[in-house]
Amino acid sequence: MSERIALGFCNNVDYEIVWNREVVEELVLCYGIRADELRIRGAVESERDLLVSILGFISTGEGGEQFVSDSAIIEGFAARFEKAVTLGGTSARAAIAMRKLGYTSALHLITLNDHARRLVPADSPYVCSNAKDSMYPHLIVQFGAGDRVRADEIDILARQPNRLIYHCNADRIAMRIDPDFADLIEEAQVLLVSGFNAMQDKRLLSERLESVVRLIERLPDGASVYFEDGGYFDPSFRRLIYRALSPRLSVYSMNEDELQDHLGRPLALGDAAEVRAAVTELQRRIPARAIVVHTRHWALACGEGARHYATALKAGVTMATTRFRFGDDFTLEQYREIENAAPRDQFAAFAKAINSAGADNLFCVPVAEVDQQNATTIGLGDAFVGGFLPALLD
Repeated sequence: MSERIALGFCNNVDYEIVWNREVVEELVLCYGIRADELRIRGAVESERDLLVSILGFISTGEGGEQFVSDSAIIEGFAARFEKAVTLGGTSARAAIAMRKLGYTSALHLITLNDHARRLVPADSPYVCSNAKDSMYPHLIVQFGAGDRVRADEIDILARQPNRLIYHCNADRIAMRIDPDFADLIEEAQVLLVSGFNAMQDKRLLSERLESVVRLIERLPDGASVYFEDGGYFDPSFRRLIYRALSPRLSVYSMNEDELQDHLGRPLALGDAAEVRAAVTELQRRIPARAIVVHTRHWALACGEGARHYATALKAGVTMATTRFRFGDDFTLEQYREIENAAPRDQFAAFAKAINSAGADNLFCVPVAEVDQQNATTIGLGDAFVGGFLPALLD
């Protein structure tokens, strides 16, 4: 059975905890955490390290993804909170999102367990590269604008909503590729490539990318290959991906945190001239036909024929904003509501400034303005992918 949309190459189980300020503040006091310890990078080898990292991210307002030395740290921390068990990974969440619009897809899984069997869309065929059931949960921490932590000398306030991902996932580190996926993609017009950011061995990554290249060669002529970036255990691995996949990529996509990681500097997301210069610089580094950047305020395509992605960009930001506003259980009617909602004036003007100066090689759409206090911040990039990819079929 072959599908028009194929999604690779990983999935996982997520523990989405419900933020509880009292629990966090008790832990700050218990561990005696000081303000000068807060950081967003560094080894996470204990529950104390995990809390220091979470507080560091909240203090900056950034989102991120971090490796944890032992899954037991995740299990223990998650047990302190109410939580939902969901299916994670860009390909899995994109499959769930696009199913809301009536599109099915073929999936490549690396982890199979009762949660995965329950949550994968029932009419989406899949293969799994792992012969045995396994589960290495990811901890998902979501915080909202205005969330505060105040205990002893710690007093921090989140200036914007964001999400954090912590994991110790042997399946993600190994990233086995099942060659039988080729049987599901023989008629695919769109292939998503994602999920290699947790790998830790350069030689093994090269082998996995060779397997992906062989699968890409099985696609029909004219098929689009879309690569979604991520927070890498070793950022230098991105260069291996450039070399192996860039000649075959239609789109190389990333969010604002990943964009700033590539540039090595913060970026004013409302400054059209600064953003134009940044994506032009990025295009010199990444020789994909088009680069897509999706943020909480806008999404843009850069490259030859960028305006051809206008419909896909609009569908992507609509899907992500619908999930932000309504969570996992949104309806098609709610999607249409967001599709017709107006953007904030500031970012409508930003998109106009980008488009007026971009000729045919730069095109931007603003994100609809929504008022949401308890927003869903996990999986918004995945939802963007789930909106964007079906539009490529046309």
